Amino acid sequence: MVSDIILGQYFPGASFIHRLDPRSKILMIIAYIAAIFIINNLFGYIVLGAFLLISIMNTKIPAKFMLRGLKPVMFFIVLTGAFNLFLTTTGKVYWHWSFLTVTDEGINNAVFMILRLFFLIMGTSLLTLTTSPIMLTDGIERLLSPFGKIGIPHHEIAMMMSIALRFIPTLLEETDKIIKAQTARGADFESGNILRRVKAMVPILIPLFISAFRRADELATAMECRCYKGGKGRTRLKVLKMGAIDLFGWIFIVVLFAGIIACNIFIV
Repeated sequence: MVSDIILGQYFPGASFIHRLDPRSKILMIIAYIAAIFIINNLFGYIVLGAFLLISIMNTKIPAKFMLRGLKPVMFFIVLTGAFNLFLTTTGKVYWHWSFLTVTDEGINNAVFMILRLFFLIMGTSLLTLTTSPIMLTDGIERLLSPFGKIGIPHHEIAMMMSIALRFIPTLLEETDKIIKAQTARGADFESGNILRRVKAMVPILIPLFISAFRRADELATAMECRCYKGGKGRTRLKVLKMGAIDLFGWIFIVVLFAGIIACNIFIV
């Protein structure tokens, strides 16, 4: 389960999406998220699904690898859908028992919520899978640079965000190793009630926190040894520059929005 989390991982490649400027990709993901929440019918999600499928095929990331990222959050997706399905009381009633009710509006809300979470996770995962941590840091920093004029430490914020994303796979790998080591020593994480399972997590959490603090200290020492002093005067190996490829990317986003808006207006 731990190894199924793909957030923060980078999948190297030379596809159209890989070569986009990180600033464009970040802004496109924001536009993509906005598109998810303005859709009001299933046809809009079909258009969005086609756009996402084309994007995944372009990156050459295996669909099985992408879908694997849904496994750790599948329980929460299903739970959210169930809440919307059984706790929505407005609309035509199809079934009722005690405080549980199934209505046409509840079915509609549940389907829409599940689809929104699905597209949200898949789209945001695509950002980190196609953007290296360094490029992501530079992109976030450049987008936040206007806030530096009012005293907001934009470089430090970008650095913290990128380090957090970068260390997600590392900490997950460390967690997996600890679980296997504790299991080999006879630890049981599967049986018993909820309270017992929570107590069984203590032998995992303590060494994980110790490992995380040790890695943070090693990273701080490495940055100091390399005379890191923040964003002021910092040079870059690759200078960000938008080109024609970013223009084509924005054309695709505009076409996506046009298709979704057309579905919202003309399809009821």
